[in-house]
Amino acid sequence: MNNRVLVLNQDDSPLMVCSVERAFVLVYLNKSELVRPANGYRLHSITQSFPMPSVIRLNRYVNAPYKGVSLTRQNVFKRDNFECQYCGTRKDLTLDHVMPSSRGGTHTWTNLVTACKRCNARKGDFTPDEAGMMLHRKPYKPTYSLFLRDGNNARTEWDDYLN
Repeated sequence: MNNRVLVLNQDDSPLMVCSVERAFVLVYLNKSELVRPANGYRLHSITQSFPMPSVIRLNRYVNAPYKGVSLTRQNVFKRDNFECQYCGTRKDLTLDHVMPSSRGGTHTWTNLVTACKRCNARKGDFTPDEAGMMLHRKPYKPTYSLFLRDGNNARTEWDDYLN
């Protein structure tokens, strides 16, 4: 069982993602309720069968003070789907400042993109417009719910709660 379960706070806001085992225990101990079962899957004991959870809601509100996304190299790569924003390759990735830091560019979500080493070297100390290179997607600050999605195991049952 390597499936993941979306955990909602009592107010239906997304809180985290946990394992099926942990979610089942929370439901079984009446600490949460099953909101949406996984399509057609069940968990079996010797004498009983239970629906496998896909989305659960906690019975008590949990205060989560900071729900922002940290600006890290891996998070920029994840936001950009692990592909170069200039040519689309997935090999030899690095970070690129849209406005070069040598020209006053900041280290922020809106100024960093994923680029391959080849495109980053080709762009050099220029902006994309000056270098004649177009970005596939404009850089943006992602939301917390975007990072709750696992790119490899995107669950359509979660869409109503993450949008």
